[in-house]
Amino acid sequence: FSSSEIASLLRAARHLPSPQRAATYETLFGLLAATGMRIGEAIRLDREDVDWKLRLVVVRKSKFGKSREVVLHPSVMSALERFVTVRDTHHPRPVSSRFFLSLAGTPLIRTHVHETFRELVRTAGVRRGRPHHLRHSFAVRTLLRWYHEGVDVDSRMPRLSTYLGHSEPASTYWYLTASPELMAIACS
Repeated sequence: FSSSEIASLLRAARHLPSPQRAATYETLFGLLAATGMRIGEAIRLDREDVDWKLRLVVVRKSKFGKSREVVLHPSVMSALERFVTVRDTHHPRPVSSRFFLSLAGTPLIRTHVHETFRELVRTAGVRRGRPHHLRHSFAVRTLLRWYHEGVDVDSRMPRLSTYLGHSEPASTYWYLTASPELMAIACS
């Protein structure tokens, strides 16, 4: 997704009928776009997984059973804080410890998240896509930024791999092959 497509998706989420549902999906999909987290990782976050002081989230037992810390930009922390205000207003005593909750105060269901994403894609007039494409977009934007900044991408790839929760840099290099712009830069 381009930055403008992501902005359109988040704008569409803000217009969902329920204020709580709007805040949930705008924040959830914004978090995915800003961090490259997997959808399952984000919907499994518990309240205690957000470290407000250190400005990070702890992703527990993700793919391959690994856990990791994902550092967050101050703007992401602000968005999470705004979301918590809305969430806690609607669910002062939730039945679940999850960070993101359904309208009933229960954990989000992955299929419902995907259905909502498809709804937002249609509403926003964005080309087809899945939540996982936000992860891909994050990786591609990061690599493009590094190339444009003149950074030694090979030396930074292990950091990006760890941040994304990949088992090895080869998994992260796959994103190079999926983006014509990155392929052109990498080959030059």
